[in-house]
Amino acid sequence: MTATLIWILVGLVVIGLYLSWTAGRLDRLHARIDAARAALDAQLLRRASVAQELATSGVLDPAASIVLYEAAHAARQAEEEHREVAESELSQALRAVFGEVPQVDAVRAAPGGEEAANELAQAVRRVPMARRFHNDAVRAARALRRHRKVRWFRLAGHAPFPLAFEMDDEPPSALADRLTA
Repeated sequence: MTATLIWILVGLVVIGLYLSWTAGRLDRLHARIDAARAALDAQLLRRASVAQELATSGVLDPAASIVLYEAAHAARQAEEEHREVAESELSQALRAVFGEVPQVDAVRAAPGGEEAANELAQAVRRVPMARRFHNDAVRAARALRRHRKVRWFRLAGHAPFPLAFEMDDEPPSALADRLTA
């Protein structure tokens, strides 16, 4: 009788340790999502700021400046539920403005244009990476939260179900080509 109680107690302790480890892992994944989202927000803000600065610098033609400025301003001012759409529209505006190599060359030829174009190229290159890191963390947390043990024992607590950030983040081809050169 005593041996049976000891084995039951050992089994309960092992199960408790396993559940505690799983809850800790889930908590670390949620912290990783928060850090990745902060990095993504910083990269999106940097891209919009550089685009807005370039639009007001006078190195672009007036029509391109207006299109780029309005898209960058909308991306910076967008509320959370409309952020993905606004960022996608900024990506589309960047592709429209910097879709052709002569436009990028004209920007680079202007005074201060070389630095601005390089900074924008780096910003548009970092956004997809930051988004990929965020979405990978979300995918891992969602996979763990789907397990029965996490649902049955409510190991996620009151944390909201993590959502991926889906947007069009394809960089302008002419700008991306110049980045590697």
